[in-house]
Amino acid sequence: MNSTSNAPAPKYNRLKIAGIILTLGGIALFGYFIYAVGFREIIDGIGRFGSAGFAVILTIYFVRICARAFAWKLCIQSPNKLGMADTVPAVIIGEAMSSMVPLGILISGTTKAVAVKRRVSLVVGLSSVATENLFYSLITGFFLMIGAILLLATTTIDASLAVTLNVMIGSLIVLTALGLLMVIRQWHFTSWLCNWIYSIGLLRGILNNGRHEVRRFEDLIYGFYRKYPGRFVPICLLEASFHILGVMETWFILRRIDTNLPGLTTAFLLESVSRLLTVLFKMIPFNIGVDEAGAQFVGDAIALAAGVGVTLAIIRKGRIVFWTIVGLVLALSRGISFRELASRHISHRS
Repeated sequence: MNSTSNAPAPKYNRLKIAGIILTLGGIALFGYFIYAVGFREIIDGIGRFGSAGFAVILTIYFVRICARAFAWKLCIQSPNKLGMADTVPAVIIGEAMSSMVPLGILISGTTKAVAVKRRVSLVVGLSSVATENLFYSLITGFFLMIGAILLLATTTIDASLAVTLNVMIGSLIVLTALGLLMVIRQWHFTSWLCNWIYSIGLLRGILNNGRHEVRRFEDLIYGFYRKYPGRFVPICLLEASFHILGVMETWFILRRIDTNLPGLTTAFLLESVSRLLTVLFKMIPFNIGVDEAGAQFVGDAIALAAGVGVTLAIIRKGRIVFWTIVGLVLALSRGISFRELASRHISHRS
């Protein structure tokens, strides 16, 4: 029994070490871009943005949080029910943990479920968060596809990177189409594939329990689709608004720090690249260094003024820090601890 309960620990520790290494690399990358652009240039850009501009982007992000909180609310199956007063603070807490902890992406969903455990059971909370995350992933896939297509169509980039983007676009199209078809036709393809891999002797340690978890997840999604087909479009629109507001936030920041008025295409490219890097490097707290690298890359590709991309990333990082502090205050007020989150996550995974 002890070996079973401690089984996830080695994997957890390896991920923790990887997160620390990536974080140190991100800090080094952040320092490099500060040096390359120039500290004075960045300070001047932040000064042009001003405290009033910062208040605006804090408000925009709160509306984005509300969009995802409402989408989550729609993913709760009756007779259970959550209100916005429950889901909004929970999303803020979850985003705080996701941003500041090297393994935050692994516990953010658990954090949201723990934050509402007084209103619904942990199982209901986790399943509804998983459902909302699936909708979010679907819309994010569309968003990244559009961003990659725009980048290819509007900029001149290295041939190898163009090939990578085309492969990414093709992969996202196939995966999105397959996912939609699986839900509509209610195919248990993923669990079938896991069982087949398990039957031929591969990944037995992971799939021993994992294949059953995949089947339960499929049943959850298909059950939600059968029971609430009318909620699919509203939830997708709410998830889409999260990304659209992110583009508007980027456009607003650029307007205040760049003398040349940028178009929405520029803002869309910057936001889509930022979202892609967030997905790929979420293990790095606050995406430090990574956001700056992505913003500088896009800025160079579309001929933004020197340092604008890095300044944009730093201003947005200030917004993330602000809402992370709010999330920590809310977590402490509810008695949520890191130890509880880690134990809940490990027990759930095991």
